[in-house]
Amino acid sequence: MLSPRYFFPRTKLAKCGKFCYIENMKRREYKLSIVVNGIHIKKVIVDPHYEERHLSSIDDDLILELVKTLDGEFHEQVDEKSPFKYFVKNEIEHDGKSYRLIWLLEDNQIYVGVVNAFRSKK
Repeated sequence: MLSPRYFFPRTKLAKCGKFCYIENMKRREYKLSIVVNGIHIKKVIVDPHYEERHLSSIDDDLILELVKTLDGEFHEQVDEKSPFKYFVKNEIEHDGKSYRLIWLLEDNQIYVGVVNAFRSKK
């Protein structure tokens, strides 16, 4: 899913009145140099999934700030579906607000894939 195919647009069905149409949702890639779980990460790929419910409180710039908090840390995976390992970081403080970041690492790759990000309650 997140290998080279990852960069193709994801398709979702959107409703507009009584008509439906297909809307392309493109994942976005950003350069970022951090070390996570001992892996030198060179980029972040953001899935636009968060936009479906959280667009009013979060954007890609904020997501990149949240990803930067992973630098130098080691995180236990919460799930694995080879070749992907899934992680959650809770209670990330930014500008007095708390956020949750759901992300993944792919075996033998140098990116963090952001699955979702949103404000969390303390």
